[in-house]
Parts: sequence; C-alpha cells; structure tokens
Amino acid sequence: MAVQEARQCGSGGAEGGPCPHCERSGHRRAVAAFLARRDELAAGHGVPAALAHSPVASRQWVSDELAQSARTVAARGRGTGGARCDRIHRGTLAVGWGAVLALLLGQALTALGTGWTGTRTAALGAAVLLAAALTAAARSHRHRGGVVAPLLGEDNRLSTSRAVAAAWLLLSVYALLLLALRLVTGAPDVDLGLGRGAGLLAVLALVGLTAVVARLVVALRIAGRRLQKVRADRPRPSDLLCDDDGRASLTDAQYVLVSAAVLVLAAVRLGQAPDRLPGLPWALVLLVAVSVACYLFGKCVEGGRPKIFSVVRAREAGDLDAPIRTGDDIEIRGTGFVPAGAAAPDPLTRLVVRIGPVHAHVPLVPVPGGFANPTDTALTVPLPADVEPGRMEVSVITAAGIETNRVVIDVLD
Repeated sequence: MAVQEARQCGSGGAEGGPCPHCERSGHRRAVAAFLARRDELAAGHGVPAALAHSPVASRQWVSDELAQSARTVAARGRGTGGARCDRIHRGTLAVGWGAVLALLLGQALTALGTGWTGTRTAALGAAVLLAAALTAAARSHRHRGGVVAPLLGEDNRLSTSRAVAAAWLLLSVYALLLLALRLVTGAPDVDLGLGRGAGLLAVLALVGLTAVVARLVVALRIAGRRLQKVRADRPRPSDLLCDDDGRASLTDAQYVLVSAAVLVLAAVRLGQAPDRLPGLPWALVLLVAVSVACYLFGKCVEGGRPKIFSVVRAREAGDLDAPIRTGDDIEIRGTGFVPAGAAAPDPLTRLVVRIGPVHAHVPLVPVPGGFANPTDTALTVPLPADVEPGRMEVSVITAAGIETNRVVIDVLD
C-alpha cells in the first residue's frame, strides 16, 4: 500500500501540478485529525495544565485550537477542488459517451430480426453529434466540472431548476438533430408541424422560465436579507433533492420526480415515432405547471432572516441570580444563527456577536459528535473586558454576513 501510494504521489497531476491522490489523502487525514481532536477536547483531555484551573481560559484555548484546525481542514478541502472538478469532468463525459455506446448496442440487438434502418442511423448520428457538442463545450469549463458547470449555482451547489431545464433542453436538441438527419437522408414522412410538438415546447418554456425566476427570487431574497446562503465546499448529486443543509426537500423532490416522469414519457414517444416531435398531452403539461408552481412557492418561503428574541445572563449550577456584569457570559436566544449549510466547523468560526463597539467571536464548545455552542437557536459568548458598563446594543452576524436585529442590555460594573 505504501509503495503504491508513493508511486501515485510521485506521478504528479495531469498538468504537472500537485498529485490529486496526495491532495485527497491530505484532506481525509485533516478531517480525521480534526474529528479526533474535537472528541479529545470534548472529553476534557489535551488542555494545557496551566489553563486547566481557569474555565474561561481553557474554553477560549479549546475554541482557538478547534478554529485553527477547522481552517486547516477548509484549506485542504479547497486544495482538492481542482482534482475534484477534473474527476467530475471526466465522469460526465464517460456517462455521455457510455449512453451513446448503450444506444448502439441496443440498436444492434433490436436490428437482428428486422435489419438496420435509416432511422437507426439517424438516431445514432444525432446521439454522436450531441455528445460531441457537449464534449467540446465541456472542455472550456473543465476546471469547473465540464458539462456540470452550467448547473452550478452561485453557492457551488447543483441547481435543481437548472438541471431540470438542461434535461429538457437536451431532449429537445436531440429530437431536432434526429429530425434534421432524417431530412438529410431523404425520409419522406418527416413531420415538423407545431401541432404535435406544442406540448414539448410548452414544457420547455415552463422549465426554462422556472430556472430564470428561481434565480431571480433567490437573488432578491438574499439582497433583501431574507435568505441566508453559505457557499458549499463542493457540489453533490443530493443537492437536486435536498436543501442547503442536506435534508430532503419536498418541493425540490416533487419537481424533479414529476419532470423526470414526463421526460421519460416524451423520450418513449420519440422512440416510437422518430419522424416527428414527441407529443405530450396537455394534461401532463398542466401537471408540470402545477409542479413548477409548488417549486417556486417553496423558493419564495424558504429560509428567513436571523433574529434575536432575548439576551440573558448565562447561569451555571450553583450561581446566584444577578444582573449582567463585565466578564459574565451572556446567552443569546433567537433563530437563524446557523443558517442551512453553515453547520460545518469552518463556517461556525465566522459567527460574531457585536456588543456595543466590540466584536466577539463565538467560542466553539465541543461535545462528542458535534458542538454544544453555537446552535441555530442559542449561543453563549463571554462579555469582553473592553465592554464598559452601561446600556449596550447586542447583535449577531452570521456566517452568511447577515446581521440580526439589535437588543439593548444593561451591563453593570
């Protein structure tokens, strides 16, 4: 194993850069080291003896140690981005040309009894032309994933609306190429009438408009601070069916499933009648329109602006009830402090509380398997020594850069 890894490391990247295998291995080791360090500190081990007598100092040291490790993991993850995009680029091209090969094998098997026809030639030629066009277009975007690049949103996640629109666009282009090749070969029964293809054009217009409207809605809600978006470290196939936090989204899932089912039906009809555009019943077009409406409505109501409900003095067991004084811990209760996609350690280190003129970073408090602080609904932060007694405004700045409302507290001497 060691010899094989050394050979792979010595080979370098495709363009003389760092070895992709080394980058991936380094990132995996960094993640494993961070998780082990987090669980070790959560168990109370590894804290310097000089700080063990001071809970405040030990907590700050633990938080700084984890923050530094989180930044190291994030840097290693960014370093593997180029190799990951190159793998996606090669993988999508392999899938595309594999589909062409599968079509060739399927046509060869079905032609055993009936013989090879001009329709089969046109279908195979249209597939080759489409795959070649995608390969040429993907080459200029190979550093962003090739053909996947147009499907990526500004947050580096796969966009559901763009993926659905791209699927319908590919089917439409393939159908047009097939009809064009049939005309070139002199097929007499090619029908280019709009009557049968009206349903396909309607669905194509619907999904294309949905992609534009969804992007506009997200941009406007981000600009209006009603939606928090945190950039993902890499795109995942689950982005098509899940929200930014990786949880299944009903609106996204129904849009993908309905569109996929109607798309398969359109492809089957094209295979049955390759001399005309596939006809779609208007009932299915209406079904797609209802699915689009549900998807866009979900885009309009998802997320929300972070908000502080109250700020109280954090009280430990055995403490007496007292007002907030300099050096005390305060607990901020509210919602939206950790937006979707920001639960990773690196985004958590960017959470800041503004107390008057002082900006205090929220300490990371590890527990086995995660963090007890901060959370989406509550976070605890010590009052810095620079906070003077008096009335102070408190607000939270999330990892998405959005500031909450301000709550006034009284700090006593």
